[in-house]
Amino acid sequence: MNRKHITAIAAALIAISTTQVFAADGPKTREQVKAELAEAVRTGNVPADNESGLMLNQVRPDLYPSQERSVGKTRAEVKAELNEAIRTGNIVADVESGKKLNELYPARYAAKAAADALTASR
Repeated sequence: MNRKHITAIAAALIAISTTQVFAADGPKTREQVKAELAEAVRTGNVPADNESGLMLNQVRPDLYPSQERSVGKTRAEVKAELNEAIRTGNIVADVESGKKLNELYPARYAAKAAADALTASR
């Protein structure tokens, strides 16, 4: 990278970090900002260019350490959640209104309504 790119990256990171400084518990020290910039450059978590919006580690993942990925739900867990939602009517029935089946047809899902009333009374 040439000096122009590094300057642009540093300016972008400083702009981002200044908005985060006000949201944090207090102002960051110069050393903290430098450490964050060094970490971002090391991991490639800086903009690759102004046009694509991609980060360097997305454009050239072979040059940077892999990012940790969060573990998602298993297929069985997702299927179980879907079956429970269908059973309780907790799925969207009408896209325009956003209402769920148990809201449109409460009599069909009386068990859920009774359970909700029981937990609300406690």
